[in-house]
Amino acid sequence: MHGLADTLDAVAEQAPESHRFLRRGWYAAALQAYGGAARTLVVDVAGVPLAALPLVARGPRWLGLAEIPGCYWPFRSFPVVDGASPAAADALLGALARQVRALRVGPIYDGDPALDWLQARALATGWTLLDRQVADSFLLDIAAEDWPRGSTLRKNRHLEKHLAGAGALAWEWGPPDIDALADIERRSWIADRTDGHDAKFTADGHGAFWEAALHDPVLAGMFSAAVLRIDGRPMAFSFDLITGARCYAIANSYDPAVAKQSPGKLLQYRNLLRAREQGVTLVDWGAGDSGYKQTMGATKGPAIRDWIFVRPGVEALAARLLRGAWRRSGQAAGGQA
Repeated sequence: MHGLADTLDAVAEQAPESHRFLRRGWYAAALQAYGGAARTLVVDVAGVPLAALPLVARGPRWLGLAEIPGCYWPFRSFPVVDGASPAAADALLGALARQVRALRVGPIYDGDPALDWLQARALATGWTLLDRQVADSFLLDIAAEDWPRGSTLRKNRHLEKHLAGAGALAWEWGPPDIDALADIERRSWIADRTDGHDAKFTADGHGAFWEAALHDPVLAGMFSAAVLRIDGRPMAFSFDLITGARCYAIANSYDPAVAKQSPGKLLQYRNLLRAREQGVTLVDWGAGDSGYKQTMGATKGPAIRDWIFVRPGVEALAARLLRGAWRRSGQAAGGQA
Protein backbone atom coordinates (compact mmCIF):
# COMPACT_ATOMS: atom_id res chain seq x y z
CA MET A 1 0.00 0.00 0.00
CA HIS A 2 1.06 3.62 -0.47
CA GLY A 3 2.24 5.34 2.68
CA LEU A 4 2.97 3.85 6.07
CA ALA A 5 0.41 1.24 7.10
CA ASP A 6 -1.23 1.40 10.51
CA THR A 7 -0.56 -2.34 10.51
CA LEU A 8 3.04 -1.56 11.46
CA ASP A 9 1.94 -0.97 15.06
CA ALA A 10 0.02 -4.24 15.29
CA VAL A 11 3.00 -6.22 13.99
CA ALA A 12 5.53 -4.38 16.17
CA GLU A 13 3.49 -5.23 19.27
CA GLN A 14 3.89 -8.94 18.45
CA ALA A 15 7.54 -8.72 17.36
CA PRO A 16 10.44 -9.76 19.61
CA GLU A 17 10.72 -7.36 22.54
CA SER A 18 13.93 -5.86 21.15
CA HIS A 19 12.06 -4.68 18.02
CA ARG A 20 8.89 -3.23 19.46
CA PHE A 21 10.04 0.33 18.83
CA LEU A 22 9.72 -0.29 15.06
CA ARG A 23 6.32 1.35 14.96
CA ARG A 24 4.60 3.48 12.37
CA GLY A 25 5.67 6.59 14.29
CA TRP A 26 9.32 5.54 14.07
CA TYR A 27 9.22 5.41 10.29
CA ALA A 28 7.03 8.51 10.04
CA ALA A 29 9.64 10.43 12.03
CA ALA A 30 12.30 9.34 9.51
CA LEU A 31 10.23 10.53 6.57
CA GLN A 32 9.60 13.86 8.27
CA ALA A 33 13.26 14.35 9.14
CA TYR A 34 14.98 12.90 6.07
CA GLY A 35 12.32 12.98 3.35
CA GLY A 36 10.99 10.32 1.03
CA ALA A 37 7.63 8.80 0.15
CA ALA A 38 6.91 5.41 1.70
CA ARG A 39 4.95 2.33 0.75
CA THR A 40 4.38 -0.67 2.97
CA LEU A 41 4.31 -4.36 2.07
CA VAL A 42 2.15 -6.32 4.50
CA VAL A 43 1.87 -10.11 4.79
CA ASP A 44 -1.10 -11.56 6.65
CA VAL A 45 -2.64 -14.97 7.15
CA ALA A 46 -6.40 -15.18 7.66
CA GLY A 47 -6.46 -11.46 8.29
CA VAL A 48 -3.72 -11.58 10.93
CA PRO A 49 -0.70 -9.43 9.93
CA LEU A 50 2.65 -11.24 10.30
CA ALA A 51 5.12 -8.79 8.77
CA ALA A 52 5.17 -5.18 7.63
CA LEU A 53 8.01 -3.86 5.48
CA PRO A 54 8.16 -0.08 4.85
CA LEU A 55 10.11 1.04 1.78
CA VAL A 56 11.41 4.31 0.36
CA ALA A 57 13.00 4.69 -3.06
CA ARG A 58 16.75 5.27 -3.22
CA GLY A 59 18.49 6.75 -6.25
CA PRO A 60 16.93 7.25 -9.69
CA ARG A 61 13.51 5.62 -10.01
CA TRP A 62 14.54 3.61 -13.08
CA LEU A 63 17.12 1.73 -10.98
CA GLY A 64 14.35 0.20 -8.87
CA LEU A 65 16.31 0.47 -5.61
CA ALA A 66 14.70 0.86 -2.18
CA GLU A 67 15.68 0.92 1.47
CA ILE A 68 13.99 0.73 4.85
CA PRO A 69 13.43 4.20 6.29
CA GLY A 70 14.37 4.90 9.86
CA CYS A 71 17.23 6.09 12.00
CA TYR A 72 20.69 4.57 12.21
CA TRP A 73 20.35 4.39 16.00
CA PRO A 74 20.06 1.68 17.05
CA PHE A 75 19.60 -0.06 13.65
CA ARG A 76 17.36 -0.30 10.59
CA SER A 77 15.03 -3.27 10.51
CA PHE A 78 11.31 -3.99 10.18
CA PRO A 79 8.74 -5.70 12.41
CA VAL A 80 7.94 -9.40 12.03
CA VAL A 81 5.67 -11.32 14.38
CA ASP A 82 7.67 -13.70 16.53
CA GLY A 83 7.39 -17.16 14.97
CA ALA A 84 6.24 -16.03 11.50
CA SER A 85 6.41 -18.92 9.01
CA PRO A 86 8.83 -19.40 6.08
CA ALA A 87 5.77 -19.28 3.80
CA ALA A 88 5.10 -15.73 5.00
CA ALA A 89 8.69 -14.80 4.13
CA ASP A 90 8.18 -16.26 0.65
CA ALA A 91 5.04 -14.15 0.23
CA LEU A 92 6.88 -11.00 1.28
CA LEU A 93 9.78 -11.72 -1.08
CA GLY A 94 7.35 -12.32 -3.94
CA ALA A 95 5.67 -8.97 -3.34
CA LEU A 96 9.04 -7.27 -2.96
CA ALA A 97 10.33 -8.66 -6.28
CA ARG A 98 7.34 -7.13 -8.02
CA GLN A 99 8.08 -3.74 -6.52
CA VAL A 100 11.88 -3.31 -6.60
CA ARG A 101 15.04 -4.73 -8.10
CA ALA A 102 17.02 -4.48 -4.88
CA LEU A 103 16.44 -3.63 -1.23
CA ARG A 104 18.96 -2.30 1.25
CA VAL A 105 18.49 -3.66 4.77
CA GLY A 106 20.68 -2.06 7.39
CA PRO A 107 22.82 -1.18 9.10
CA ILE A 108 21.56 -4.17 11.06
CA TYR A 109 22.96 -6.63 13.58
CA ASP A 110 23.98 -10.18 12.77
CA GLY A 111 21.26 -12.38 14.19
CA ASP A 112 18.50 -9.80 13.78
CA PRO A 113 15.28 -11.86 13.79
CA ALA A 114 13.72 -10.10 10.79
CA LEU A 115 16.97 -10.37 8.82
CA ASP A 116 17.41 -14.07 9.59
CA TRP A 117 13.76 -14.81 8.75
CA LEU A 118 13.95 -13.08 5.35
CA GLN A 119 17.52 -14.07 4.54
CA ALA A 120 16.97 -17.82 4.79
CA ARG A 121 14.13 -17.82 2.28
CA ALA A 122 15.82 -15.28 -0.01
CA LEU A 123 18.83 -17.55 -0.42
CA ALA A 124 16.57 -20.53 -0.99
CA THR A 125 14.59 -18.78 -3.74
CA GLY A 126 17.38 -17.36 -5.90
CA TRP A 127 17.98 -13.90 -4.46
CA THR A 128 21.56 -12.63 -4.32
CA LEU A 129 22.66 -11.05 -1.03
CA LEU A 130 25.52 -8.59 -0.67
CA ASP A 131 26.91 -7.62 2.71
CA ARG A 132 29.53 -5.29 4.11
CA GLN A 133 30.82 -4.81 7.64
CA VAL A 134 29.91 -1.52 9.30
CA ALA A 135 31.19 -1.99 12.85
CA ASP A 136 31.22 -4.22 15.90
CA SER A 137 28.53 -3.66 18.49
CA PHE A 138 29.19 -3.51 22.22
CA LEU A 139 26.94 -4.95 24.93
CA LEU A 140 27.00 -4.57 28.71
CA ASP A 141 25.40 -7.08 31.08
CA ILE A 142 24.30 -4.94 34.04
CA ALA A 143 22.63 -7.91 35.73
CA ALA A 144 26.05 -9.42 36.46
CA GLU A 145 26.82 -9.70 40.17
CA ASP A 146 30.24 -8.07 39.77
CA TRP A 147 28.95 -4.96 37.97
CA PRO A 148 29.85 -2.35 38.89
CA ARG A 149 32.89 -2.96 41.04
CA GLY A 150 32.95 -1.48 44.51
CA SER A 151 36.20 0.30 43.68
CA THR A 152 34.50 2.01 40.74
CA LEU A 153 31.66 3.31 42.91
CA ARG A 154 34.14 4.64 45.48
CA LYS A 155 36.08 6.45 42.76
CA ASN A 156 32.85 7.89 41.38
CA ARG A 157 31.87 9.28 44.79
CA HIS A 158 35.28 10.93 45.03
CA LEU A 159 34.87 12.51 41.58
CA GLU A 160 31.37 13.72 42.44
CA LYS A 161 32.70 15.55 45.49
CA HIS A 162 35.18 17.38 43.27
CA LEU A 163 32.52 18.06 40.64
CA ALA A 164 30.32 19.67 43.30
CA GLY A 165 32.97 22.36 43.54
CA ALA A 166 31.66 23.68 40.22
CA GLY A 167 28.18 24.27 41.66
CA ALA A 168 25.04 22.57 42.94
CA LEU A 169 24.55 19.16 41.30
CA ALA A 170 21.12 17.95 40.21
CA TRP A 171 20.65 14.49 38.66
CA GLU A 172 17.40 14.36 36.67
CA TRP A 173 15.47 11.70 34.75
CA GLY A 174 12.44 12.03 32.53
CA PRO A 175 11.16 12.56 28.98
CA PRO A 176 13.79 14.10 26.74
CA ASP A 177 13.97 17.87 26.50
CA ILE A 178 15.42 17.99 23.00
CA ASP A 179 16.48 21.64 23.33
CA ALA A 180 18.44 20.95 26.52
CA LEU A 181 20.20 17.94 24.98
CA ALA A 182 21.03 19.95 21.86
CA ASP A 183 22.44 22.74 24.03
CA ILE A 184 24.90 20.30 25.61
CA GLU A 185 25.86 18.87 22.22
CA ARG A 186 26.61 22.33 20.85
CA ARG A 187 29.14 22.81 23.66
CA SER A 188 30.60 19.30 23.37
CA TRP A 189 33.44 17.76 21.40
CA ILE A 190 31.00 17.01 18.55
CA ALA A 191 30.72 20.69 17.68
CA ASP A 192 34.40 21.30 18.37
CA ARG A 193 35.92 18.46 16.35
CA THR A 194 33.33 17.73 13.62
CA ASP A 195 30.93 19.60 11.37
CA GLY A 196 28.11 18.63 13.74
CA HIS A 197 26.11 16.54 11.27
CA ASP A 198 26.34 13.51 13.57
CA ALA A 199 24.86 15.33 16.57
CA LYS A 200 21.70 13.58 17.69
CA PHE A 201 19.57 16.49 18.84
CA THR A 202 20.64 19.73 17.12
CA ALA A 203 18.80 21.28 14.19
CA ASP A 204 21.90 20.67 12.03
CA GLY A 205 22.05 17.05 13.21
CA HIS A 206 19.20 14.62 13.81
CA GLY A 207 17.05 16.58 16.24
CA ALA A 208 14.10 16.65 13.84
CA PHE A 209 13.88 12.85 13.94
CA TRP A 210 13.67 12.58 17.72
CA GLU A 211 11.26 15.52 17.96
CA ALA A 212 8.96 13.79 15.48
CA ALA A 213 9.26 10.37 17.15
CA LEU A 214 8.03 11.89 20.42
CA HIS A 215 4.62 12.39 18.78
CA ASP A 216 3.95 8.64 19.16
CA PRO A 217 3.05 8.24 22.85
CA VAL A 218 4.18 4.60 22.87
CA LEU A 219 7.60 5.55 21.53
CA ALA A 220 7.78 8.53 23.87
CA GLY A 221 7.27 6.11 26.75
CA MET A 222 10.34 4.15 25.62
CA PHE A 223 12.60 7.22 25.64
CA SER A 224 14.49 8.19 28.78
CA ALA A 225 16.84 11.12 29.28
CA ALA A 226 19.20 11.49 32.21
CA VAL A 227 20.57 15.01 32.68
CA LEU A 228 23.16 16.42 35.06
CA ARG A 229 22.61 20.08 35.85
CA ILE A 230 25.15 22.25 37.62
CA ASP A 231 23.64 25.38 39.14
CA GLY A 232 20.61 24.73 36.95
CA ARG A 233 22.49 24.52 33.64
CA PRO A 234 22.47 21.19 31.74
CA MET A 235 26.06 19.94 31.60
CA ALA A 236 25.80 16.24 30.67
CA PHE A 237 23.18 13.86 29.35
CA SER A 238 22.50 10.23 28.54
CA PHE A 239 19.62 9.36 26.20
CA ASP A 240 18.24 5.82 25.97
CA LEU A 241 15.56 3.86 24.19
CA ILE A 242 14.29 1.15 26.54
CA THR A 243 12.17 -1.77 25.42
CA GLY A 244 11.61 -4.44 28.03
CA ALA A 245 14.88 -5.59 29.59
CA ARG A 246 17.03 -4.05 26.84
CA CYS A 247 18.35 -0.51 26.90
CA TYR A 248 19.64 0.97 23.66
CA ALA A 249 22.13 3.66 24.71
CA ILE A 250 21.52 6.12 21.89
CA ALA A 251 23.71 9.07 22.86
CA ASN A 252 25.58 10.76 25.67
CA SER A 253 27.65 13.91 25.89
CA TYR A 254 28.95 16.56 28.29
CA ASP A 255 30.26 20.10 28.50
CA PRO A 256 34.09 20.01 28.31
CA ALA A 257 34.26 22.82 30.86
CA VAL A 258 33.90 20.17 33.59
CA ALA A 259 35.57 17.30 31.74
CA LYS A 260 38.26 16.81 34.39
CA GLN A 261 35.70 15.35 36.81
CA SER A 262 34.26 12.93 34.20
CA PRO A 263 30.64 14.15 34.36
CA GLY A 264 29.55 11.94 31.47
CA LYS A 265 30.85 8.78 33.12
CA LEU A 266 29.37 9.70 36.50
CA LEU A 267 25.96 10.30 34.95
CA GLN A 268 26.22 7.10 32.92
CA TYR A 269 26.85 4.95 36.00
CA ARG A 270 23.98 6.56 37.89
CA ASN A 271 21.74 6.11 34.85
CA LEU A 272 22.55 2.42 34.39
CA LEU A 273 22.15 1.62 38.07
CA ARG A 274 18.71 3.24 37.95
CA ALA A 275 17.85 1.29 34.78
CA ARG A 276 18.82 -1.96 36.50
CA GLU A 277 16.46 -1.14 39.37
CA GLN A 278 13.70 -0.81 36.77
CA GLY A 279 14.34 -4.23 35.24
CA VAL A 280 16.92 -3.57 32.51
CA THR A 281 19.49 -6.35 32.25
CA LEU A 282 21.31 -5.60 28.96
CA VAL A 283 22.69 -2.33 27.64
CA ASP A 284 23.21 -2.18 23.89
CA TRP A 285 25.78 0.48 23.10
CA GLY A 286 25.73 0.01 19.35
CA ALA A 287 28.66 0.59 17.04
CA GLY A 288 32.26 1.10 17.99
CA ASP A 289 34.08 2.01 21.16
CA SER A 290 36.29 5.03 21.77
CA GLY A 291 37.39 3.38 25.01
CA TYR A 292 34.79 4.10 27.68
CA LYS A 293 32.42 1.24 26.81
CA GLN A 294 34.90 -1.55 27.49
CA THR A 295 36.22 0.37 30.50
CA MET A 296 32.71 0.21 31.95
CA GLY A 297 32.55 -3.55 31.29
CA ALA A 298 31.08 -3.85 27.80
CA THR A 299 32.16 -6.65 25.47
CA LYS A 300 31.90 -7.09 21.71
CA GLY A 301 28.49 -8.16 20.50
CA PRO A 302 27.19 -9.04 17.03
CA ALA A 303 28.72 -7.40 13.98
CA ILE A 304 26.68 -4.66 12.33
CA ARG A 305 26.36 -4.97 8.55
CA ASP A 306 24.71 -3.40 5.53
CA TRP A 307 22.84 -5.87 3.31
CA ILE A 308 21.49 -5.58 -0.21
CA PHE A 309 18.85 -8.10 -1.32
CA VAL A 310 18.80 -8.40 -5.13
CA ARG A 311 15.86 -10.17 -6.77
CA PRO A 312 16.33 -13.31 -8.91
CA GLY A 313 17.14 -12.88 -12.58
CA VAL A 314 19.61 -10.81 -14.51
CA GLU A 315 19.89 -8.34 -11.62
CA ALA A 316 21.07 -11.11 -9.28
CA LEU A 317 23.68 -12.24 -11.81
CA ALA A 318 25.02 -8.69 -12.12
CA ALA A 319 25.02 -8.23 -8.35
CA ARG A 320 27.33 -11.19 -7.85
CA LEU A 321 29.98 -9.33 -9.83
CA LEU A 322 29.70 -6.42 -7.39
CA ARG A 323 29.88 -8.49 -4.19
CA GLY A 324 33.60 -7.89 -3.64
CA ALA A 325 33.40 -4.14 -4.26
CA TRP A 326 30.45 -3.77 -1.87
CA ARG A 327 32.25 -5.75 0.82
CA ARG A 328 35.44 -3.70 0.43
CA SER A 329 33.44 -0.47 0.83
CA GLY A 330 32.72 -1.41 4.47
CA GLN A 331 34.97 -1.62 7.50
CA ALA A 332 37.43 -4.37 8.25
CA ALA A 333 36.42 -6.64 11.12
CA GLY A 334 36.97 -4.75 14.33
CA GLY A 335 36.51 -1.38 12.62
CA GLN A 336 34.15 1.37 13.70
CA ALA A 337 31.32 3.12 11.91
